[in-house]
Amino acid sequence: MTREDAAFRPATAWTIAFLLAFMMLVNFLDKVVIGLVAVPMTQELGLSPTEFGLIGGALHWLFAISAVVGGFLANRRPTRTLLLGMGLFWALIQLPMLFVSSLWMIVACRVLLGIGEGPASPVATHAIYKWFPDDRRSLPVALLHSGSAMGLLLAGAMIPWISLNYGWRTNFAVLAAIGLVWCALWMLLGREGTLDNLRAGQLKADATRLPYRRLLSDPSVLGNYACHFAANWSLALTLTWVPSYLEIGLGMDPLSTGRMFVLFVVVTTPLSLFMAWMSQRLLLRGLPSRLARGAFVSVCLVASGLLSASLILPELSVTTRIIALTLSGGLALVMYSVGPAMLAEFTPSSQRGGILALGNAVASLAGLSAPIVTGLLVHGAGADHPQGYAQGFLVCGGVLVTAGLIGLLAMNPQRSRERLAQVEAGDACSSA
Repeated sequence: MTREDAAFRPATAWTIAFLLAFMMLVNFLDKVVIGLVAVPMTQELGLSPTEFGLIGGALHWLFAISAVVGGFLANRRPTRTLLLGMGLFWALIQLPMLFVSSLWMIVACRVLLGIGEGPASPVATHAIYKWFPDDRRSLPVALLHSGSAMGLLLAGAMIPWISLNYGWRTNFAVLAAIGLVWCALWMLLGREGTLDNLRAGQLKADATRLPYRRLLSDPSVLGNYACHFAANWSLALTLTWVPSYLEIGLGMDPLSTGRMFVLFVVVTTPLSLFMAWMSQRLLLRGLPSRLARGAFVSVCLVASGLLSASLILPELSVTTRIIALTLSGGLALVMYSVGPAMLAEFTPSSQRGGILALGNAVASLAGLSAPIVTGLLVHGAGADHPQGYAQGFLVCGGVLVTAGLIGLLAMNPQRSRERLAQVEAGDACSSA
């Protein structure tokens, strides 16, 4: 038994994990609301598909910068305080959406929300890693991102109903209230983990810091970032355009669209949790991380991409399209739970927040690009024609398959750990 195992406190650790999963639920409610109010909002404000794509991508305009700043702050500041500040900001920035009507005012609100949400995933993951040892991290991080999926589920059930009965703007007041509830719970129960002080068997991160040029040139890091970019392209497409695709592209009514979105989450959440559990089991049984994590995630992304690309086929039935869309989304989500664990295997804990944040920043470029690219394709095909949506899914499939192949070749955490340990030893000798 390692010192990490001896210091592991399951009850407290899982309490923190569930609280952070709730935080990610709030985070994704805030993200997906624009996609689920797309039709009434565009009708009321007279927006074109390209303008709506601009709104959908605005969340990511400064997302990357704020992710990096927040991640590097998490290297030096308590994650408990950072997360509380972010949660309060998310809640308050929803309120202007109750009355703004200008395209650029809405864009500004989404840009500000993106600034607040940019560091959320890397800082929350960094916080969880302070509570769980390396070989037990996949499931809690999968739980963290299942909170994101639960946010989608709740959104699919709640937002269309609120829009239909109380108007689409009311959703933003509800989201602000839910965000404030999380802040109150986190103030009462949130704690800072201590396992980073007991990192036996890894680089002595608290004593030595590695040059970022070494970390960022490592093949596992670069492959990981490419896979994160692809997974985020799929997620951004889902959040922004899938509700509109169901309603306009496949001809569903608003409430059926919400129910189908719920079904989408009900399937993708256990699927992603099961795949994360499978990866963790393979690791515990002695399979090298290169296979149990690196190859595992890469194959999931390739399969996800092929399913997404298949939506371009005109002969597919509505049922087949929904199945392909659902499985594609679920397989891509595996990257969010297993991917960060690979980086944490060889990154010093004092630099982990920054490395995770840089990955999030790279991925946010996909969040910026996917809604706009898809919006242009939908606009070009005609707003009511499903072919534009299908072309968007084809592009998404290409991104996923390409990244999966890169990951298959590049991601080898054990090799990276050995390589960086040699760099550390070499630097120590030079100093001597």
